[in-house]
Amino acid sequence: MFGLFLILPVFVLYAPLLEGATPLTVGIALGAYGLTQAVLQVPFGMLSDRYGRKRMLSIGLLLFLFGSVVAALSSSIEGIILGRAIQGAGAISAVVLATLSDLTREQTRTKAMAVVGVSIGFSFLLALMLGPLLGQWQGLSGLFWITACLAGVALLVVWLTVPTATRVLASVEILPVRSQISTVLFNRQLQGLNLGIFVLHMTLTALFVAVPIGLRDTLGLGSASHWQFYVPVLVCSVLGMVPLLIYGMRRHRTFVVFRLAIALLLVAQLILIIGMDQTAFLITGVWLFFVGFNLLEAMLPSLMSRLAPAAGKGTALGIYNTFQFSGVFAGGIVGGLIYGVWGMAGVYGFAACAVFVWLVLALSTSAPALLESLTLRLVDTVEQEPKDVLQRLSQAPGVCEAVTLPGRDLVYLKVDPAVVDEDALREIDGVVAVD
Repeated sequence: MFGLFLILPVFVLYAPLLEGATPLTVGIALGAYGLTQAVLQVPFGMLSDRYGRKRMLSIGLLLFLFGSVVAALSSSIEGIILGRAIQGAGAISAVVLATLSDLTREQTRTKAMAVVGVSIGFSFLLALMLGPLLGQWQGLSGLFWITACLAGVALLVVWLTVPTATRVLASVEILPVRSQISTVLFNRQLQGLNLGIFVLHMTLTALFVAVPIGLRDTLGLGSASHWQFYVPVLVCSVLGMVPLLIYGMRRHRTFVVFRLAIALLLVAQLILIIGMDQTAFLITGVWLFFVGFNLLEAMLPSLMSRLAPAAGKGTALGIYNTFQFSGVFAGGIVGGLIYGVWGMAGVYGFAACAVFVWLVLALSTSAPALLESLTLRLVDTVEQEPKDVLQRLSQAPGVCEAVTLPGRDLVYLKVDPAVVDEDALREIDGVVAVD
């Protein structure tokens, strides 16, 4: 992920040196990996059930390595686009989480998932800080060679240190299920979140078409000095985001903070439009954007998990990831096209319009009930059939949904944490534990 993010803060500065580069093709190159990621996220997850996690992880990393080499050897924008598309074809996010699910106990799985999420967020911050320095040292080609080396190291980690799972779990909480795709895709509540992650990453990618140029022209920073801007702005954005995230942890405040974060994105774009050639406005606008972005990046997956059907969480997350990477691709193309016609003001204006539509939809939609997920393990009893246990669970106070999968001894529940009594669920005959 660090290698994938590495070119974001510097690509538009080096791309004009490539043969055939135009604002549109630069934008396509910036977002090309998003298209192949979006197309292949769900298939990679499903194939890992059939052919094994480590095999699909290896295939994905080899594709990423090959794409990095193609881009490193290219002197034209077309070659960079091809390399970026091949990089994105290594769409192993879902496979990584499924591997983690196979290798961890259910009691510790949530913490393990959180560690993965933190590492991705840290790699993004680190890439924005080090990308300008490494770009000055090695050039654009060197950034892709560094990325290829990182992919090689990741392959060694997979082959030498990641254990092979003794049992591959077709976990509905992690991986998509083909039969559930249409049901989840047309869920109205989830559609709003899918639209949100699409807009969020579309505006992020479009922003990196314009901001690096603004740092060069407005602040007078050379490409190697852009870290002097990103480091304090990103650190301050995290400091501004954390209090809002803590405030929004209570259920009745969650959607208030969610809507506030979208509003911050809109205000940030308006500030950038008004004062894109003024230092104070540029710094404030980018800072506000990353406060809102970091907040939404933390809240959206949590909301998706809490609103997804009990047995369709993996499918919902797969579709969510597809919209996320589609937004990256759209942001690159539209951002590059608009920059070529209307310049930085056009890019910020486009982002403002997209966020405004999202904010209107968020304000006009009533806040749904936020439920929690519970997984119960069943045991065979003489007195109770599994279907009877499932019926008793579904009728328990606070249980809104209870489903089981054929051949599995697990029941997936969606519960209202303010009402449900977990001790009472444990006492139901046929239930051995609540994980």
